[in-house]
Amino acid sequence: MRAILFLNMGAPRNLDDVETFLKNMFNDPNIIRVKNRFLRSFISFIITRTRAKSAKDNYKKIGSLSPLLKHTDNLHKIMNESFPDDVIRSIMRYTQPFAKEVLADLKDKNIKEIVLFPLYPHYSTTTVKSSLDDFYQAVSELGFSPKIKTIKPYYKDRDYNLAVIETIKERLSQDPKDINLIFSAHSLPQSIVDSGDPYQEEVEDHVRILRSMLNDEGLEFASYHLAYQSKLGPVKWLEPSLETKLKSLENKKALIVPISFTLDNSETVFELDMEYRNFAKEQGYSFYEVASCPNSSKLLQKSFKGLIDA
Repeated sequence: MRAILFLNMGAPRNLDDVETFLKNMFNDPNIIRVKNRFLRSFISFIITRTRAKSAKDNYKKIGSLSPLLKHTDNLHKIMNESFPDDVIRSIMRYTQPFAKEVLADLKDKNIKEIVLFPLYPHYSTTTVKSSLDDFYQAVSELGFSPKIKTIKPYYKDRDYNLAVIETIKERLSQDPKDINLIFSAHSLPQSIVDSGDPYQEEVEDHVRILRSMLNDEGLEFASYHLAYQSKLGPVKWLEPSLETKLKSLENKKALIVPISFTLDNSETVFELDMEYRNFAKEQGYSFYEVASCPNSSKLLQKSFKGLIDA
């Protein structure tokens, strides 16, 4: 019997979960690269205490829970259609369901084979490696030894990129030749990239692929850009920031494409579609739209089925 496990960061189900998410994320050695676990735990405590109130306020604006929950459930449904004989589950890195509880249940069900599917189009130590480290630690602690197949980052997959392009088309209400297309990626500290993390290189490659495919589709925009969102703290992060990019454009029309995420979450629904929409309005933008993530589209279903079957 086989299980397909999607790995993702986590999704607060209520306001109390927000602190759990922050505490666990900032205690992750792939995020806060402090070797001493006691010092890292203290840093996590300070950051969580500092950010908890504002983070909860933000979640209140989107219904007090993450939209990732709904989209994860819908992903399970379409994968159940494609793989009716398999067990479809998700493991979250920073909120429930955690790896150990999910794997203990699969072990009890006598699962012999697992397809591990990190839900990150691009590889980063802060996402893919972190989730895989968490998974393998739980497997080891449980003495669980199924056969494991891991799906690699999928930003080059043609069907996946057709799913992304479909979301772009859905947001076009006027001639794209008048609109700046901005690919927005979650940022990383420059130091992590400098240490060998391939994330920036893969994101830039993804933008090149999407631009070529858009051209093949006959879609031409006024200009094309890559910018980064979600900077935190005083250290140097990948540039340009989305804020800087929006300020710099003379043509005040922009379509934002969140290419770091496969499923919509607080960073797309709140940060991009609410916070940055307000910022764009302040900057005089007459057109500002955010493409959705592929979520549970038929093209995404086709992409993921092909990746799992390969």
